[in-house]
Amino acid sequence: MKRNSLKWTACALAAVLGFTGTGMEVMATGSVGSVLPSAGIEFSLQDEEKTTSLSTLKEESDKEAAEKGTTEDGQEENGESAMPEVAGITVGSAQLGGFSDLASTSDKISKEPETEIVDTVVVSEGYTKDLKEAAGSGLSEEEESFKNLVIAKVNDYVNVRSIPSEEGEIVGKLYNKSVGSFIEEEDGWYKISSGSVEGYVKGEYCVTGDEAVDYAKEVGTRIATVTTTTLKVREQPGLEETVLGLVPIEDELIVKEELDGWVKVNIEEGDGYVSMDYVTLSTEFVKAESIAEEKARLAKEEEARKAAQAAAKKKTEENKASGGKTESGGKTYANPTGSTGADVVQFAKQFVGNPYVYGGTSLTNGADCSGFVMSVYKNFGVNLPHSSAADRNVGAAVNGLENAQPGDIICYSGHVGIYAGGGQIVHASTSRTGIIVSSATYRSILSIRRIL
Repeated sequence: MKRNSLKWTACALAAVLGFTGTGMEVMATGSVGSVLPSAGIEFSLQDEEKTTSLSTLKEESDKEAAEKGTTEDGQEENGESAMPEVAGITVGSAQLGGFSDLASTSDKISKEPETEIVDTVVVSEGYTKDLKEAAGSGLSEEEESFKNLVIAKVNDYVNVRSIPSEEGEIVGKLYNKSVGSFIEEEDGWYKISSGSVEGYVKGEYCVTGDEAVDYAKEVGTRIATVTTTTLKVREQPGLEETVLGLVPIEDELIVKEELDGWVKVNIEEGDGYVSMDYVTLSTEFVKAESIAEEKARLAKEEEARKAAQAAAKKKTEENKASGGKTESGGKTYANPTGSTGADVVQFAKQFVGNPYVYGGTSLTNGADCSGFVMSVYKNFGVNLPHSSAADRNVGAAVNGLENAQPGDIICYSGHVGIYAGGGQIVHASTSRTGIIVSSATYRSILSIRRIL
């Protein structure tokens, strides 16, 4: 029995010595002979009776393994472990311990007593990073994908050209902090695909590869998309914590922090926490704009500007006129007669003070944020979805609040409102405040969409 114990001790010692240079402890799962010294290096163990070389133990171990029918993966053919616990060492996919003289062979072994088991490899906690780097870059799958991004880093924008030359036709613009997917590099130019645009940008004005990994986290918007019918947002991480607010399925929330099993998000009621079990996480980036898209956007902005001026003039001329009246919910409201953004705002403001009701669509008895926007626009013959996330994809994109016009819809994390002009929005805010007018910049804006 002492002889067998000595053999297993030798096995453990050889495994430790063989991996000392890697900064990690690894348990052998192959046959005993496979972990003993080779290539002319000899070791010996001494007990009270005699000294035994490891090469001798190796020969005897190989012979015993052959007689017992040990398989290559360190398991006997009957399925039970061929590596028992001997002399205080748990051999196999378990922790190495109980043999202090072995630990003294390397200062790295005693550096971190706690271990993390990964399949059949036992790694000291202090060397987990080393193992990840040995296996790859240590980055998550998403972070690895960021290496394939090309991100503009300029004051305004980078021209996207048809060929890798300044003589090429401009087919689009990659605005500062906007992102494209790398296709290839040619003579200092990056070929990218971004939105509906494909072409070349000058490499000196962009970052890609390793440099893009950290920059992508800075310029991207981390989004948590709700995957359950109604998600409770809590004041603190924990299923027993007070519910701060509710958000519907497919709503997209801005992530402020990622914790263990929980995500800190921003909703209308403030910052709260949702369980990772009920959301999917992703990172969104601003894409390039084609020349055709730019022309269409500018034309629509000019049209909206003229319409707003005309509506303002009309309002001045009819300032003393009462207009048509309709009775609804015990309160009288003006009946909308125009189709400009200014008219939408004028109509929407009549409902300020009415209640907020989660899931509601009634302008008088209560609506939530997207229900309010949907019902306001329904009076102008426009059908919008009852979802703040879906509202981010309707109409035409508006580039920045400085270009917003009355009637545009402003999309936030889990919220949406109607731009009223002058830096304000009208929206169904919370159950506490109801429908109100407030600053458009009270929270981070995700997107602005033009409907009319």
